[in-house]
Order: sequence, then structure tokens, then C-alpha cells
Amino acid sequence: MRLFIRLTILALASLSTLAGCGGGGGSSGGTLANNDPCSLTQRKQWVVDTTREWYLYPELLPASVNLAQYATPQDVLDALTANARAQNKDRYFSYLTSIADEEAFFSTGSSVGFGVRLQTDTAAGRVFIAEAFEGAPALTAGIDRGDEITDIGTSTANLRSVADILATGGTQGLSDALGPTAAGTTRTLRLTNAAGTQTLTVTKADYSLLPVSSRYGARILNAGGRQVGYLNLRTFIPSADAPLRAAFANFRNAGITDVILDFRYNGGGLVATAELLGDLLGGNRSSGQIFDQLTFRAEKSSSNSTKYFSSQPESVAPLQLAFITTGASASASELTINGMLPYFTTNLALVGSNTYGKPVGQIAVDRTSCDDRLRVIAFSMRNAAGSDNYFNGLAGTVNVSCRAADELTRPLGDIQEASIRQALDFLAGSPCTPLTAGTAPGLSKTGGPLTVEPALLMPERPTPAQREVPGLF
Repeated sequence: MRLFIRLTILALASLSTLAGCGGGGGSSGGTLANNDPCSLTQRKQWVVDTTREWYLYPELLPASVNLAQYATPQDVLDALTANARAQNKDRYFSYLTSIADEEAFFSTGSSVGFGVRLQTDTAAGRVFIAEAFEGAPALTAGIDRGDEITDIGTSTANLRSVADILATGGTQGLSDALGPTAAGTTRTLRLTNAAGTQTLTVTKADYSLLPVSSRYGARILNAGGRQVGYLNLRTFIPSADAPLRAAFANFRNAGITDVILDFRYNGGGLVATAELLGDLLGGNRSSGQIFDQLTFRAEKSSSNSTKYFSSQPESVAPLQLAFITTGASASASELTINGMLPYFTTNLALVGSNTYGKPVGQIAVDRTSCDDRLRVIAFSMRNAAGSDNYFNGLAGTVNVSCRAADELTRPLGDIQEASIRQALDFLAGSPCTPLTAGTAPGLSKTGGPLTVEPALLMPERPTPAQREVPGLF
């Protein structure tokens, strides 16, 4: 998601198949003479065969594809999914990635970079720090949410203004100016905030991204004498499970009945983590009530699954839920909201702006000898009411929504920050201005938000970490 997003975001299931080559489907323009399983032709054919086997919308796949017309396996995949994309059903949600790189991120949150999330306003030629991550170089250097980067260079001698970079190279030019995703890459940044202007040199490094911030990720807010649980979840990965349990144990011990879930930048992640979060929110749900239903196409219906609520020792029984969202909130974030919706109706609100609109999920099909992982749309994500019709975002599905700004001048977790303040007002029963259910965000090759500004910065070729954590650099 170039604005992505937004992101991309993904809700992922972990399925894998043997890395065999198929010749079916009438897809190639000739015979596969090269038997090297990692040859370009074989990899392209594997993409075709796997997509034909698993794609959620087989009726939208072209009858044939001439492999010779496309330079890369990803180009072949883009051609296969073009019809679904035109119908807003696959906005580059299907893609090819590296097994090793994706596993590194999903297992530990491993990433390389400055450790910031960047938000751009291309019309104004500006870029801001939306978030800085603990244990990463930027925050260590004193860079944090609300700072504006005005100039970028490899040294103080060649600083170039962000406005000029955006004017001449667009958002990809800005991504390029920040340097490659490699440890040791150094950039000099001129930053400004309310305290003044400073010039810092920062070096990219390896770090593990915390899915729940140690500074503001989970806390109990005191709102006019009322206690409200607040959880800011950055991404749905396994390393989120322990801090999620700890946060909800704290909420439970405090007798919390109102919860704010801050998903404003959360592009998604693993279905399993979303289902755990559903259980932690489902203390007043029975084991016979459905949280989600993953539904494959008819020929693959044996893979369908239904997740019933399963109370956990840390589960709470909230009476009201407020979800803070933006166009960067996608996939597993939306799955969680949609899963809770049938049980809360008017006691659940969407606060901020409309979500991305991704009610479908990918499976992972691996070709291990080539380090290829194909993420292909294979199932829809329905709630107990059977609803999965939110390709244009959840604003048109929820019963209550409240418009609010993402206030970069205040820290996340601050009760005076605009979106959090509006969420608290909803929980207190105050009226608000509803969101307008509009069309889905514009297309981007990387699958994310897009055309609405300000937007989280995404390079044309994002790393697995950048797909899951929109704006990450």
C-alpha cells in the first residue's frame, strides 16, 4: 500500500505446499525446457499453477497467460489478478516475497532501519514521524512522534529539502533518499518540532519491533474518574501474544468494562493473533458463539474453518468498545472489529477515519529451494452474521462511527490526543460526527493506502516488515 498504507496489510493463514512444478492450466506460450526449479520460467509457471489452484476468485483468472510476455514472477501474478483488481477484490493483496525475510519478521519482529513510521503530506511537501520504535536507532537519537523531517542527506554537506525530493521524485524519491534497507546505512536528517530545529546523523541497524509499545502500548486511562483500558497494537505477530495477555490481565484485575483498541496504523498480520485478541475481548461470550469464519472457494471448502470464542484466564467482559482506525487499518485489524460487531451493535464505534477495506486473507505457499513464498488471496473473513462485504472499509458496516484526527503533536496513549479523546467521548455517551462510508483507497502496486493524504510512506518494493508495519523505515 503506497499509502499504504496502508498498508498492506494482511491477515495471513499459514498453509504451505510442496514446491513442485506443474504444467497445467494452459498458461505458458511453450514448453518448459528448463528443469531448474528456480529458473525464471519455472518460477513463473509455479505462480500460475499455484494461483489457479488456490485463488479465491478462479472465475476472474484469465483463460491463459503467455509467460514470455512478463519479466518476473510478480509481473505474471499481477496479470493473473488484474480482473479481480479491477473489481476492487485484490488490490495487490497477492504477491511474491522471501520466506526467510518474512519468517524473520513474524517470528521476532526483526527489522532493519531507523525504526520510525513516516507519514507524508505530498501536496504540502512534508514528512513527519508518526511513531518511533523502542530499541531502534531513531528513538535512541531522540527522534519521536510529531517531529518533521525537513532535509535529508548523506552528510551535512549535501542536505536536500524534503519538499524538493517530493516535487521531483515523489514518494519513491523520498524512500530512495532514506537509503537502502541495510544495517550500517547512514543518513543525516534535519528535524524540527515545537522545541526547535536540530540536525542528526542516524545509522540503520537491526532491531526487534515490539508489537505493543513498552511506553504507551497498554495502559489504563483515567477519564473523569472512569477507568478505561487502552491498547495500541502495532501489528499482529506471535510476539504480540504475551504482551496482549499481560495487558488484558491488568484490565481484568482493574475491573475494566470499556476498552479502546488503537489500530490506527495496524496493517494486519496473522489471523491467529487476531483470534487470540478476540478471545481476550470475549469474556462475556460463550463457547458456542462465532468470532470468525474463514471461507475458501467451493473446491477448497475442506480448508474452511470456524473460530468460536474461547475464554482465556485474562479475558475481559467489556460493555463498550471503541476502535481507533485510519486508512492504514487493514486485514487482521478489520477482522477483529468485524468479529466483535455482531455482539455490540451500537456499543461499538469506529473512531478516526474509515479503514482500508480488506475482508480477504492470503495463504502462504512456499517454494523453499528458491526462497519464494507466494501470498495468494484464498479465503474471505466473515463474522458470525456472515458479513464480509467491506472492501470499501468498515465505515459502511458499523452502526456507530466518529470522525477524529490523528494528532501528531500529542503522544499515542495521551487522553488529550484527538482520536483518543473522541473515543473517550463515545464511551461517555457524547454525540459525534459520523464517518462517511466512501470508496476504497486508491490502488498502489504495493497494496496500500494511496491517494488520501496524509499517508504512511511505502516504497515500491517493501520488505515483509514494511508490508505489515506501514510507514516503516
